[in-house]
Amino acid sequence: MKQRCQWVNGAFDEYIKYHDEEWGVPVHDDKVLFEFLTLEGAQAGLSWSTILKKRDGYRVAFSNWEVEMIANYSEDTIQQLMLNPNIVRNQLKIRSTVTNAQKFIQLQDLFESFDNYLWSFVEGQPIVNQYHSLQEIPATTDVSDTISKDLKKRGFKFIGTTIIYAYMQAVGLVNDHTTDCFRYGDLR
Repeated sequence: MKQRCQWVNGAFDEYIKYHDEEWGVPVHDDKVLFEFLTLEGAQAGLSWSTILKKRDGYRVAFSNWEVEMIANYSEDTIQQLMLNPNIVRNQLKIRSTVTNAQKFIQLQDLFESFDNYLWSFVEGQPIVNQYHSLQEIPATTDVSDTISKDLKKRGFKFIGTTIIYAYMQAVGLVNDHTTDCFRYGDLR
């Protein structure tokens, strides 16, 4: 039996698969980076398992993460999304996805890709922590503070430092698998 991070114990199959195959793996695809930015923002105040169960619904609702399409969503489309039971029907979160798509495109233009922008905060390499237990892992760091402040300054929404640190963990800017987890060594 594989040793995993404590937060996975007793989880459903999709959660375990997410931990084993995605969480902490460095992502350099702008489409995936936008997906996780949206999903982490949607999670605010909810559990990750809730968002993970709605992930396919998000893909469909948000044009398979085609950022250019999302950036141009009309008010009618936003109102339709408010009725969609397959996503979190929070008006502020839905509107933030449209706003963030617009701002995301601006950063792509400025930095040639969102990937270039984001990974510059960690000098292109994941931060590898050495936490032994879930209790040691922080909710925020100086780097998440910096990224959050910069994104806010550029007009992004639902990107507080706690959300950004969870985002950093999800897309592999930081390896926060605990040292006893089989994925820790795989990603090191």
